[in-house]
This record gives sequence, C-alpha cells and structure tokens, in this order.
Amino acid sequence: MALWIVRHAQPLVDAGTCYGVLDVPADPHATARAADALAQVLPQGAALRVSPLQRCQQLAAVLQALRPDLHALTDPRLREMDFGVWEGVAWDAIPPAAVHAWAEDFGAHRFGGAESANEVLARVAGLWDQSRTGDTVWITHAGVARALSLLAAGVRMVTRADQWPHAAPGYGAWLCMPNA
Repeated sequence: MALWIVRHAQPLVDAGTCYGVLDVPADPHATARAADALAQVLPQGAALRVSPLQRCQQLAAVLQALRPDLHALTDPRLREMDFGVWEGVAWDAIPPAAVHAWAEDFGAHRFGGAESANEVLARVAGLWDQSRTGDTVWITHAGVARALSLLAAGVRMVTRADQWPHAAPGYGAWLCMPNA
C-alpha cells in the first residue's frame, strides 16, 4: 500500500509570482503529459483525493479520462498555503519586512494574514491521519508535499524557517511513499 503525492503541472502564472491559493490554470499540454505518465504507474482502484484548485482539478480530470477506475474526491485540506494579501504579488515586490516577520516566527506567523505554516501542517495531518490505509493518490501542491514530508518524519509543528523542507516533486511529478 502506498501514498502517491502528485504535484500539478506547470501553472500559467508569471515566474516569481506568489500564487499559493491563487486559482490559476495549469498548462494543458503539460497536464496531459503528466496524466499520461501517472496513468501508467498508479495501482488499480487507488483512492484519488484532489485539491480544489483548478490546476489540480485539471490533472485529475485528464487522469480520470485515462483511468476510469480512479474516482476523485475533492478535499480542501490539499490546497496550497494561503498567502493572503500577497497572493498574485511578485515575490520581489513583497516588502522585506513582511518576509522577515514570517521568518522570525515561521511556524505561527500568518504571512499575508491568512495562514501559518503550522496551520498548513495541521490540516494536512488531518487528512494524512485518515488516509493511512490502502493505495491513495493526492493531487496537490509543493507546500502540501513539504508538509507531508515533515509529518512522515514525526514533525507536527515547526518554529523556524530552516525546519521547512525545500524538496518537493517538480511540476507534474510525484513521489510515492509507504502508506502505513
């Protein structure tokens, strides 16, 4: 039994833009390539859970057309971190003081006023705790994949920015981990 963490394809957003929950589409050709590759490796009948954001919904729809045995359920716990007022803003246009305040209290600070890293961890943990049986596929985002890597290591809270993982699947890629 395994948990597949799949990241959406390349979003259609300007490079360098903060776009956590900004609901932008993904490149349709990249989405089709990702779905085709994923359809070839996923186990039959795996439980498919999908972020409500359209870049993930696109991938789920194309994947389901290729693999009708997969039935998607949308789960808001799989959405990316909400960066509040900074959504849609170029990272280099965000005031350095705002980034510094986040780094100083990384786990609890709501960067952009909406959601903290520990709140992301808690919502992902809620789904992970319920999803630890059978083959499961999450179509989601880099932030959720990073949170899951902490949870798999037994970490449920962070205090410092250097505790947050940098590694995540690339656009349209995935990782597979034991689901137990």
